[in-house]
Amino acid sequence: MSFNTALTRKLGIKVPVVQGGMQWVGYAELASAVSNAGGLGILTALTQPTPEDLRKEIRKCRTMTKNPFGVNLTLLPAMVPPDYGAYAQVIIDEGIKIVETAGNNPGPVINQLKKAGTIILHKCTTIRHAKSAAKLGVDFLSIDGFECAGHVGEHDITNFILLSRARQELKIPFIASGGFADGWGLAAALALGAEGINMGTRFMATVEAPIHNNIKEAIVNAEETDTALVLRRWKNTSRLFANKVTKDALEIEKNSTTGEFSEVAPFVSGKRGRQVFLNGDPDFGVWTAGQVIGLIHDIPTCQDLLARIEKEAIQATERNRSLYTQSKL
Repeated sequence: MSFNTALTRKLGIKVPVVQGGMQWVGYAELASAVSNAGGLGILTALTQPTPEDLRKEIRKCRTMTKNPFGVNLTLLPAMVPPDYGAYAQVIIDEGIKIVETAGNNPGPVINQLKKAGTIILHKCTTIRHAKSAAKLGVDFLSIDGFECAGHVGEHDITNFILLSRARQELKIPFIASGGFADGWGLAAALALGAEGINMGTRFMATVEAPIHNNIKEAIVNAEETDTALVLRRWKNTSRLFANKVTKDALEIEKNSTTGEFSEVAPFVSGKRGRQVFLNGDPDFGVWTAGQVIGLIHDIPTCQDLLARIEKEAIQATERNRSLYTQSKL
């Protein structure tokens, strides 16, 4: 028995699970492990300091897996925006056929990638944005619920509603993102009309994730209440692990009389967040985590995790079938 969804067919994968792009986490070690286990591993383009560094990482990943893998390219506000077009061109030049896009004004990059025949999975937090992305010709929509890590949008729509709205409104296939950690979640997403799931935080707590083990243990020991929403005041809401720095940033956000972003900027620095994954101090800087941390209780290999998810999803589906019996007339 194997999965046969629009996602597995189009991407050439065995299990309908995508490892979402994660800043400072989406390196070749993790992406290749997920792909080798039957899912879709994804490199994070902007984790690499230059387009040429991304080229090297793609080539490295190709030596570590013969299975399909993709690249995430997220477009977010920045004082000095990266050269997104140059990153996209490297993706095209290196023959990558699957790209996860997200963020603001993705039209030019999506157009550039689509001209090269790239399969696009675009992340959205509302149905309105999903419909706009569909008009750009994306192949799959990754519907990102409010439970997710990182940028949650400004509308606070949880996946149970968002996925059902997607099923009702969207004309192209979609996958579910935010709040998924096991096969029961995969089965639920499929039942709601999705073609698969996207997982980020769950893959951080795996053997192959290239982050300090202390952070993996912090995820395992956390509860679903151990995240916080920061930067809502500036309409850039992010879900972060609720450590000391996150709480300090929240206090400034709530109490600032000026509303100047510069007051909170040192606390939400990406450079400090990067060091968390290297030095293993979960309080050194801010780092993203979804509410799904409450469902994560171990640190398996990607192979063991995806095998377990596949088994659980089949069990959940069979259980649901057993609840229905044909009435005798």
